[in-house]
Amino acid sequence: MIYLDYSATTPVEKSVLDTFVKVTTNYIGNPNSLHKLGFEAKELIEASTLQIANILGIKPNEIIYTSGATEANNMALKGICFKYKNRGKKIITTHLEHSSILKEIPFLEENGFIVEYVNLDENGLVDLSDLKSKLDDEVILVSITAVNSETGLRQPVEKIGEILKDYPKVLFHSDITQIIGKDNIDLTCIDLASFSAQKFYGMKGIGALIKKENISLEPLIHGGASTTIYRSGTPATALIVSMAKALRLATDSLDEKKKYVKELSNYLKENLQSLDVVLNSNDYCLPHIVNFSLNGIKSETMLHALETKDIYISTKTACSKGDYSDAILALYNDKKRASTSLRVSISNLTTKEELTEFVKALSSYLNSLKIS
Repeated sequence: MIYLDYSATTPVEKSVLDTFVKVTTNYIGNPNSLHKLGFEAKELIEASTLQIANILGIKPNEIIYTSGATEANNMALKGICFKYKNRGKKIITTHLEHSSILKEIPFLEENGFIVEYVNLDENGLVDLSDLKSKLDDEVILVSITAVNSETGLRQPVEKIGEILKDYPKVLFHSDITQIIGKDNIDLTCIDLASFSAQKFYGMKGIGALIKKENISLEPLIHGGASTTIYRSGTPATALIVSMAKALRLATDSLDEKKKYVKELSNYLKENLQSLDVVLNSNDYCLPHIVNFSLNGIKSETMLHALETKDIYISTKTACSKGDYSDAILALYNDKKRASTSLRVSISNLTTKEELTEFVKALSSYLNSLKIS
């Protein structure tokens, strides 16, 4: 098997799975219980929370555990909008956001909020001048992803955060799901950030929303005690502890891993340039994602053809629906290009031999599948 879909989900690191099993077996108490078993589980969660906070450069009380990035994104947008609706009704975002952001927009608009999309420059980056021009007294939230999941485009979220420091009423949220374990990010000027463990070799079903301590939220889930007042429910001890371990492993030797992936990415792009495809990822994209469009072949047709050779890639982000890539359409305004795009996402586990086999298979299908 050749797996080239790491941006959709990553395999669970064996030691992370071992930690999950160990905690599940040995720490059976509800962390909210007052007895010894509950206290032991709570202590373990607190230690893991401290570890996550230290790695990300935040405070332990700024972490809200969720079921993943989709819940965290919903919590951020809905939680901020309904908490601070007395301040204003405007939200600024981009057309490059994950579907868990973009699909919230109609709901928020139905509830009286106004959504504006900031322009992108010729490279697909947020036009900072346009962003500034859209900031007024009605804006309460700016939500811009750190890395687009379809192209790997890395937005200057640190610069955006610096700009927004001059607008204290405006809160800044970023979906950082696709950058954790791939590149460094400074969260100093970001008020809220979402991520999911399954993107950095952790378990599915656990993620978090970082919420700076001076900010409040209207909770999505109401109920009893938990690790925070903002998300009720029994804390998932084993998932939380395993996520802390996955994060530590993913960020260990990060520069070394980045260098290796960059070499692989360059090798792949060089090989693709000799084929009848158009590269969509540019120099502002993380090397972990290489997006390209086919000529005269539907992307799903190629995906399933490669699948017969046990090679797995994707047509777009796994959570999105439709016949074309929203990100490619937003960047190039070309439906044909967007409907024939493919995403190859690699990691430090990928080998050059795997990429060679992929390119060989892709090349063999380019002529045989082309629509006459």
